[in-house]
Amino acid sequence: MVTIIGAGLAGSEAAWQLAKRGIKVRLHEMRPSLMTPAHKTGNCAELVCSNTFRADHLENAVGLLHEEMRRMDSLIMACGDEARIPAGTALAVDREQFSALVTAKLHAEPLIEFVDAEVTDIPPEGLVLIASGPLTSDALYQDIQRLTGEDRLCFFDAIAPVLDAESINMDVCYWKNRYDKNVEEGAAGDYLNCPMNKKQYQDFIKALVEAEKVAFKGFEDIPFFDGCMPIEEMAERGEDTPRFGPMKPVGLAHPETGEKAYAVVQLRRDNRMGSLLNMVGFQTKMTYGEQKRVFSMIPGLENAEFFRLGSLHRNTFIKSPALLDKTLRLKKDPRILFAGQITGVEGYVESASMGLMAGRFLAEIIAGNEPSSPPIDTAHGALLGHISGTRVEDFQPMNINFGLLPSGQKRVGKRRLSRTERRRSVSDLALLSLQVWLQSD
Repeated sequence: MVTIIGAGLAGSEAAWQLAKRGIKVRLHEMRPSLMTPAHKTGNCAELVCSNTFRADHLENAVGLLHEEMRRMDSLIMACGDEARIPAGTALAVDREQFSALVTAKLHAEPLIEFVDAEVTDIPPEGLVLIASGPLTSDALYQDIQRLTGEDRLCFFDAIAPVLDAESINMDVCYWKNRYDKNVEEGAAGDYLNCPMNKKQYQDFIKALVEAEKVAFKGFEDIPFFDGCMPIEEMAERGEDTPRFGPMKPVGLAHPETGEKAYAVVQLRRDNRMGSLLNMVGFQTKMTYGEQKRVFSMIPGLENAEFFRLGSLHRNTFIKSPALLDKTLRLKKDPRILFAGQITGVEGYVESASMGLMAGRFLAEIIAGNEPSSPPIDTAHGALLGHISGTRVEDFQPMNINFGLLPSGQKRVGKRRLSRTERRRSVSDLALLSLQVWLQSD
């Protein structure tokens, strides 16, 4: 039997991979007995954002990761596809439906035993997968510190607010995808846009900078992950910084008037019905009262009702290049594996993919074989390479990106390929390489 600590995306995926190979699993999850600052339920694989899966096409590295996972019978991708809601070229999901699907499928597996309790100490015997995620409880966090010898394993990130769609002023806001991408003629876009003129934007930025923030207390020196930067942190880096980030107005001219805004706040469906909307890129560490005050300055959101306000929470990750081998095993104690965000991959999809890998590696170990990693020219191999091969002093959480993969084909004859074509060539090669690896595995 394999003990898995954590039923987030990584732990859930690993449990599924093992059970499908006839291996018994004891799956520990502390929720709902002990909740985290970001979670609301005790379900497996609970998400805090409907756009967790991000882009879903092969010209994007995370889209390649999706396809590789699908080809390896991923539970997370199967449930994500089933719970899909409109979001242009992105794979957005109804969060509640998604986690309910994952939970139901795992509970239906007779080889998976659920233990609803916090794990405070790593089991001293047997194969163990630690997939406790970025919100590892304090007691387990301390035991991981003891096990790894690391005295600092954390950084901060934040989550964005969710609003009631009916409370938004539709006389001001309009539906549109950037450059109308992936929208049929005559159809509305998947994103609700709140346009700002220059003065509105400048007043908003000033309010962001001056707003009361959540105090760090003893954690002031812990850095943010750049891919999840709070909106007010962006504003503090320069007045125009948000206009080149989540408030970028290009490609979002008003569909009826053609008017171009100085800045735009985008909202995205957070559930299948579209009754909830997520503020895209608006992670925040402002206090709850300040969030309501400042965000109501956004045109169209003057009377918006917030179903969930943004919050700040600690993320935990280990210095994987120093501690783990290329198959996620702890070098000093190979019976213990790590998977998910705690390994230093950033993003739920990446976390699930490492859970998938851990499940496969554990199955090979149980069968008496030495587990093999997928080739480095696949998305999974690239992430494992980042985890195990990055210089320790340079190691930080990382999303999957084409910079981790070998460069693609640059020319066909004398014609230089576009960036989109080069990226597609990388994905095509990766999928071919993955198929060869799967056939030989």
